Amino acid sequence: MEQLLLEKEKLSELLKEIGSKYELIGPKEENGFLAFKKIEDPKEINLDVLLSRVPPKSLIFQQTETLFKYAKGKDSKVQTPQIDESPRVIFGIRPCDARGYDILDPVFMGKKEDDYKDPFYTKRRNRSLLIGVSCNEPDTNCFCTSFDDSPANPKHLDILFTDIGDYYYIEVVTEKGQDLIKNVSKIFSKATDKETSLRKETENAAINAISRKMNTEGAAEKLNGLFNHEFWFEAARGCIGCGICTYLCPTCHCFDMQDESTLKLGGKVRVWDSCMYPEYTHHASGHNPRPSRMNRVRNRVYHKFNYFPKNDGIFGCTGCGRCIDYCPVNIDIIEIIDDVKEVKA
Repeated sequence: MEQLLLEKEKLSELLKEIGSKYELIGPKEENGFLAFKKIEDPKEINLDVLLSRVPPKSLIFQQTETLFKYAKGKDSKVQTPQIDESPRVIFGIRPCDARGYDILDPVFMGKKEDDYKDPFYTKRRNRSLLIGVSCNEPDTNCFCTSFDDSPANPKHLDILFTDIGDYYYIEVVTEKGQDLIKNVSKIFSKATDKETSLRKETENAAINAISRKMNTEGAAEKLNGLFNHEFWFEAARGCIGCGICTYLCPTCHCFDMQDESTLKLGGKVRVWDSCMYPEYTHHASGHNPRPSRMNRVRNRVYHKFNYFPKNDGIFGCTGCGRCIDYCPVNIDIIEIIDDVKEVKA
């Protein structure tokens, strides 16, 4: 892994050059919230706010996308939208959101070479180069360290920037990252042991600043025996079923397939959906295996902390804290899992 330095005042110069060679995506303010959008001017990028409201999963797994269109009648033709496969750079993504992509990959790209790969997700994933920025000042509800992660973890990124004062400490993680570095101006310098030590101190300070911790040890095993426990009625008591926790989660991936048509044209559209809605599991027969809010809250917890560990060996949560920050009734996933550990089966 190559370690470089970039003077902070030269960041705009670097991003301008990247934007001249690649499509540049980054966090910028939109309607009072941070969102990942195409960047025309490096000054648009906002690194002062830690997390975008909607996670950048929307760049790979789009909230609404047309899978194919067709014309009705004897000359009917099916047209599949062409997906741009040219390289693009997503700058400013936080390590927890980058980890979210790795959690979604087995869902859409499979675990084995011959598994089905969703072409829409796969092409967008492969064209994206991730330049992350470490979280020097985690938010109140950040808990990424509960999953053996770190606010400065380069593992899920191609390049990681860490603010160490007058410089960004840059770690080039992958070959894609190395190729990008080679294609931009030589405005970097080599990091010395002094800067490497400062980078580690900065990471340790950020880790120590994370005050919240989810007790995940043995959680998946404990859930095995609690499926029919009355605990879930209490856990779901306050839920209003709005679905915010799923829409703003970097790992939730429920979707619906809808047919849209006019008199002469039609199409198949994929849209985000939520397991927190009763319609999500409503069968054509009229039966619903998750008829109550308790069933749906329980499913969300089991999916992330029991089914994901069983099927993929990981928790389906990155510890970003969005579901806690934006829940209108203050349901706290950390408290739920901690309470699970205390419930007597």
